Amino acid sequence: MQTVGLEDAVTIRLAPQHTEIRLQCDSHSLSVDQTNLVYRAAAAVLVQSQRKIGLDIHLAKRIPMGAGLGGGSSDAAATILGIDRLLNVGWSAARMAEIGQELGSDVPFFFHAPTAVVVGRGEQVRAIHVADARWAVLVNPGFPVETKWAYQQLSATRQGVAPLSDRCTQLASESRIAWEDVISLASNDFEGPVFATHPVLQQIKRELLSRGAQLALLSGSGATVFGIFQDEAGARRAAAYFHGRPELKTFVAQTSSGKLRVECAPSDLPAIG
Repeated sequence: MQTVGLEDAVTIRLAPQHTEIRLQCDSHSLSVDQTNLVYRAAAAVLVQSQRKIGLDIHLAKRIPMGAGLGGGSSDAAATILGIDRLLNVGWSAARMAEIGQELGSDVPFFFHAPTAVVVGRGEQVRAIHVADARWAVLVNPGFPVETKWAYQQLSATRQGVAPLSDRCTQLASESRIAWEDVISLASNDFEGPVFATHPVLQQIKRELLSRGAQLALLSGSGATVFGIFQDEAGARRAAAYFHGRPELKTFVAQTSSGKLRVECAPSDLPAIG
């Protein structure tokens, strides 16, 4: 798994006037109750740290929802890290990843970002370094793909799970790899069933490749399709092709080289997811 420079922002403030978790979001389509991953992450941290305090949290969304980009998972991880710093709890990354695992399979990765080999249900994470950087064009079709549905379709349609190649197995044990290795070996089993239902996503993949992407794949279970480009100029030329289609959301972002970012102020703590 690899992060890119497309970020939400989670701002957390102590609220001495109450003892609740109060969450606000600039996207009205996202719930702000106990079903929200940020709310659940905050509640889990307070339980695990045995604190009963009030928190005012604001979530600024930029990552599309239901997009296969880990936006909710990164927001949950940022919330755990942010409250840990705000309250001076002092948990290790491994401890925070344990809490994150209870919230979602992708959450632990963000405590080992920007690049990691992830195995099992997301609980086995090992940081790895990919030499050099690339530019990603992310094309979201404007509709979500439900993760549960995608897994059901995958389970119903594939005949079996092919074993990893020897090269994949070898790369999983290395500490440093090259983008050329990633590009030559990358694949996504979700593409078959998801493309069958949403052929527009397969067309987006073809268009990215025809415009110079070294690699184009469905991201996670969808619905975003990403293309990897050698340089920024090539990425922006490709992205320009999609900008004329109003139903699409298109982003250009460099592969990230750092961890979750935390900025502290006297009265609040913004955590970037």
